[in-house]
Amino acid sequence: MKRFMMFVFIITLISVLAIAQGYVKNVILLIGDGMGINQVLLSSYIEGRVLNMMKAPYTGYVITYSANSNVTDSAAAGTALASGFKTNNGFIGVLPDGTPVPTIAEIAASKGINTGIVVTCRVTHATPGAFYGHTNDRNAELVLAEQLVESPLKVVFGGGWSYFLPDTKGGRRKDGKDLIELAKNKGFDYITTKTELLNYDGERVLGLFASSHMSAVTERKPEEPLLPEMTKKALEILSKDGKPFFLMVEGSQIDWECHGNDIFGVWKETIEFDDAVKVALDFAEKNPDTLVVVTADHETGGLGLSTGNYTFDIEKIRNYKKTADWIAANWDKKSPDELKELVKEYFNVEFTDDEVEYVIAEAGKSRYGAGNAIGRLLSNKAQIGWTTFDHTGATVPVFAFGPGAENFTGILDNTEIPRIIGRLAGYPLTYPVHSVPLVGTH
Repeated sequence: MKRFMMFVFIITLISVLAIAQGYVKNVILLIGDGMGINQVLLSSYIEGRVLNMMKAPYTGYVITYSANSNVTDSAAAGTALASGFKTNNGFIGVLPDGTPVPTIAEIAASKGINTGIVVTCRVTHATPGAFYGHTNDRNAELVLAEQLVESPLKVVFGGGWSYFLPDTKGGRRKDGKDLIELAKNKGFDYITTKTELLNYDGERVLGLFASSHMSAVTERKPEEPLLPEMTKKALEILSKDGKPFFLMVEGSQIDWECHGNDIFGVWKETIEFDDAVKVALDFAEKNPDTLVVVTADHETGGLGLSTGNYTFDIEKIRNYKKTADWIAANWDKKSPDELKELVKEYFNVEFTDDEVEYVIAEAGKSRYGAGNAIGRLLSNKAQIGWTTFDHTGATVPVFAFGPGAENFTGILDNTEIPRIIGRLAGYPLTYPVHSVPLVGTH
C-alpha cells in the first residue's frame, strides 16, 4: 500500500510540475477577422457540410468590448488577444495611457520559443501588428514595419511590401529607409512569390506577396499564395528544429466582406480560413502536444440569417460567382444597363430600376459606396439581413482542439484567451489584469 501511495504521489507531482511548466508544446492561434458565429454557420450551410472549426470538442463564446467602447476595432481587439489587456480603439500593444505591454509572441520568444504570423492583409495592419507592435495609432504602419523588422519573429507571411521600401524603390517610405535590406541584415530571408514560398527551406523568413493587402481569395493572383499554403509552410519552418512554437494565423478579409455586406465574399473568405484551420489540425494530429485555438477579434456587419418568412435562400447564394466589390470595380458607373447585365450574368438575379438608382446614389457618396450597396441588395435577394456596415458588439465563437482545450468553454473575455494559452504553454502572462467596466454601466 505504501508503495502504491508513493507511486500515486510521484505521478501527481509530475502532473502538477508539467502543468506548471506548460504541457502544451506548440500553439496555433487562428483569428477570423470579423467572423461571428453566423458567418461560420452560413458558410457551413452553403458548403453543405460541417466546417473543420465546427468539429472542435470544446467551444465557447468571447466578449469583445474595448476599453473605450462596447464595440471594438481590430487594433484594440488584437491587443486583447495578443497581450491580455483592454485598450482603446485604434491602439496597438499599449494601454489606454500609452504604456506598452508585452505580447504573447514577445514573451514566448524571450523563452526561446519560435514565433510567427501569417495573414492575408498587410503585415503592418491592426491584428498582425498587435502581436509585435506598440503604438497608439493603428495607422502608423510605417512605424509598425520598423517594429516588425526589429521583432524576434521567425516567420512573417502576408502583404504590404510598400511599407518597407523607400519611394525611390517603389515603396511608401519618405524617410529613405530600406527595411527589406535591414530585415536581411537581421537574419530574415526575403521572398515575394508563391513559387518562392513553396520552395523555401530556410529558418527565418519575411514573405511579402503584395504591395498592399493581398487580393481577395476569389481574385488571388497566381503568385499570391493562399492562406492554407502559407500556414503549412509556416508550420514546417517553425517546427523543423524541434523547438516549441507559437503561430498566429489570421483570415484577414472575412471582415472586409462583412463590411461590404457581401455574402459571397464572406462565404469564400471563411472557407479559405477554414482550410487553414484544417492545415493546423492536420499538423496537430501528427503532433498531439499542439493546442489549436480558433476565434475572432469581433463580429462585423450584424449578419442575420433571414429577413423574414422563416427562411433564406441557400441555393441562390450558391449561384453567386463574384464579390460585390468586383462588380463595382468593373462597372462603368455611368451605365445603369451594364450594372443590370453584370448582376444578371454573375448572380442570376435582376436589379430593378430603383435598385440601380440606389447603387448609383451610394457610389457617389464614398469609395466603398457602390460595393456596399450591391452587397446589401444581393443579400436581400437571398433573404439575408445585416444591421450595419461596421463592427458590432456581438460575442464571437472560440473553438479549441488539443491539450488544454477544455479551458476554452463558457463565456470568456477576449483578454482571457492569451492568458489561458500562456499558462498552458509555460510562458504565462503574469502581469496583472486591469479591470475595465462595460461602457455605459457606470
